[in-house]
Amino acid sequence: MQTIKAIEQFQPDMQAWRRDIHAHPETAFEEHRTAQLVADKLREFGLEVETGIAGTGVVGTLTRGRGNRAIGLRADLDALPIVEQNTFDHVSTHPGKMHACGHDGHTTMLLGAARYLAESGDFEGTVNFIFQPAEENEGGGRAMIEAGLFDKYPVESVFGMHNIPGMAVGTFAIKPGPMMAAFDIFKLKVTGRGGHAAMP
Repeated sequence: MQTIKAIEQFQPDMQAWRRDIHAHPETAFEEHRTAQLVADKLREFGLEVETGIAGTGVVGTLTRGRGNRAIGLRADLDALPIVEQNTFDHVSTHPGKMHACGHDGHTTMLLGAARYLAESGDFEGTVNFIFQPAEENEGGGRAMIEAGLFDKYPVESVFGMHNIPGMAVGTFAIKPGPMMAAFDIFKLKVTGRGGHAAMP
């Protein structure tokens, strides 16, 4: 409970970060403003920061104690090419782009985790905070790996999460194996008489 109380102290800051990111959505490999905001916050928290990984990827590194173990915590930066129809104050200011999948929230939560761990020092070892570009269909994770992410930042495990609207506040879901759908492209060859997709 002390962790939750500590994080609640800067919840207004997190709300402001999320609303800022939501109002300025950037699609795959174009997340320059978002990456800059993330890098600035991580530096403000005292982390070592590398930017420009696979274009707009960011990694913040925090080490405490003498432990040599390391993990990665990951969030995604990109928005979708969708017209936002909401009317709240922090609605998208970029026509045709919207944070419709919650990556503004994911980025904010990871920034919150970085701030909490930087302020509390409540661990021993290294945490690499990985902010990935282009999660939506564009292969940003692979691009970061091919750019040497884990050569420079070796980790035992990487933990990511995805918000699920409708779950009770303060709960999370986990299970072994695949859990959520992924985007993929495939070709399907159909043999038979001609027809129309609407009336096969």
